[in-house]
Amino acid sequence: MVGMLGAAGRLFVGVSVGAAIAFAELAFLGWAALVTLFGLIRGRRPDGIERPARHLVEVSRWRIAAFLPGGDEVEHLDDYPGRRAVAYLSARWLVGLLGGLVALLFLYGLGTGAVWARDLFVGRSSALLVVSQVIGGLVLLFLAVQGFLGVAALDRWLARRLLLPSDRARYERRISELAASRAGVVAAVDAERRRIERDLHDGVQQRLVALGLLLGQARRTTDRQRSDDLVGQAHDEAREILAELRDVAWRAYPADLDNLGLAEALARVAERAGGSVTVDCRVGRLPSAVETAAYFVVSEAVTNAAKHARDSRVRVVVGGGGGQAGPTVRVTVTDDGPGGADPAGGGLSGLARRVAALDGSFAVDSPPGGPTSVTAELPCPSGSSSAAAVPLPRSDGAR
Repeated sequence: MVGMLGAAGRLFVGVSVGAAIAFAELAFLGWAALVTLFGLIRGRRPDGIERPARHLVEVSRWRIAAFLPGGDEVEHLDDYPGRRAVAYLSARWLVGLLGGLVALLFLYGLGTGAVWARDLFVGRSSALLVVSQVIGGLVLLFLAVQGFLGVAALDRWLARRLLLPSDRARYERRISELAASRAGVVAAVDAERRRIERDLHDGVQQRLVALGLLLGQARRTTDRQRSDDLVGQAHDEAREILAELRDVAWRAYPADLDNLGLAEALARVAERAGGSVTVDCRVGRLPSAVETAAYFVVSEAVTNAAKHARDSRVRVVVGGGGGQAGPTVRVTVTDDGPGGADPAGGGLSGLARRVAALDGSFAVDSPPGGPTSVTAELPCPSGSSSAAAVPLPRSDGAR
């Protein structure tokens, strides 16, 4: 009962606020008509109309999402053009005035009912008149409720019709996103290949050359002690080469993701970072592509923090979430460094392309002075066989 009264109260407030906004929309349309007329007289295209129109539409969008039933679909709508906002306001004011009329009739009915109740209390009404008034009041109350629901439905329909993109526009935008995502993936793969080649050429290859020189010197020397020293140096160099090869292979793809899962792989990232890194992984096994993307987001963000924000404290949080598109995995890496990270930089832009390839979202918030926060939202299909039903325990540790 309380829930029904609350919903009815929100509906009444939403329709009433819409009626009040209708007067502001009428004033805007009158001003826009004058601006357009003067612009046509001067032979110039009128400017400055679309921006205030979008502001008024945002108010109506918030009202629909907050008060009207079923208005959640327009809550996150923000990509409509300015001309659609003007067209929406040109029609919305009629709905607002209709809602205001329904609200006035409802208030008038409440006032009339109060007068009838007073007459009944003081004994001025007969029993037959009271029965007829009660029946008539119930009929009018039903009509008022239907009026509120009808205005709310019309308000939602108008917003969907004039603000939401058409099916064709959505398909075209989706095709453009897929084309850009594919190009981004190709660019990210090429950049990764160049990085691996550079690591092998500048690191492993140079060490192998040094190893060959040491072994060559050991073979040519006639001094037994000198030969033993060179062989010992060559052995140390071989161990360094193996360690560097493992690092290159780990940066290309960490095998622990397949064997131990995301939590353990991120714990290894914290250990290898060498600074104060805390990992809080609140998810279990995920689809392979999601785990890989989450791992590289954390790895790159932690590496950037270690490189550009030395001695900073880094916190990594990986948790589940949900949205209109289904369950998601949210990855957040925050450090208290000086800030100023460039989202267009090579590493972060590569992460953005990797996340976009999974239809995820990627954001970097790094104001001057810090802190820096890197956030990725990755869709996680709930029906995947790679997802475990039981979450792993948290992995908390500062390194």
